[in-house]
Amino acid sequence: MIEVTGQINAVRRRVGERVLEAGTARTVTISQTYDTDAENLWDACTDPERLPRWFLPVSGDLRLGGRFQIEGNAAGTIERCDPPEGFSATWEFAGQMSWIEVRLIPEGDGRTRFELEHIAHADDHWEQFGPGAVGVGWDMAVLGLALHIAAGADRHVADPGWAATDEGKEFTRLSGAAWGTAHAAADGDEALARACAERTIAAYTGETA
Repeated sequence: MIEVTGQINAVRRRVGERVLEAGTARTVTISQTYDTDAENLWDACTDPERLPRWFLPVSGDLRLGGRFQIEGNAAGTIERCDPPEGFSATWEFAGQMSWIEVRLIPEGDGRTRFELEHIAHADDHWEQFGPGAVGVGWDMAVLGLALHIAAGADRHVADPGWAATDEGKEFTRLSGAAWGTAHAAADGDEALARACAERTIAAYTGETA
């Protein structure tokens, strides 16, 4: 049994913009603080033996300049690697290119904040679904990481069995709504943010928006 509301409330979400050479991109940032040091959190995020225990199996050359493939998901190239402070990589999925930056920030008393920023050019998909399209998935990832760090539990982020349960659907609804709130805070259009969030929740849960 997962304490869904507590996990949702433990996460910080932010929506913003970044200027790239090719134009302005939208950013989706998620973070959570864990009761572990940066070295252990780095190992959990980069060790191919531990990644499948809370995220997905990752194959390839997991070092600077190396190519990786996430099973059933994105591929990319590792563009920066600064253990145990963080890394950045391209995120190539469904013919689209975006980027991720992971930062591990010590917060004292043996605690470390995991922060992930996903950077993508706004397109029709963003206009329809907003930040929750990737945000809900990353919420599931930090949930898996939270369970793994706290108790060594194995929680596959893409576990369709859990996502289809009442508990999983409630988590998705709360995550989607939270990303809608972050979207409205960033753009100032509550009606648009709410509509995007509703479409995202429907897409994840299979329920009518």
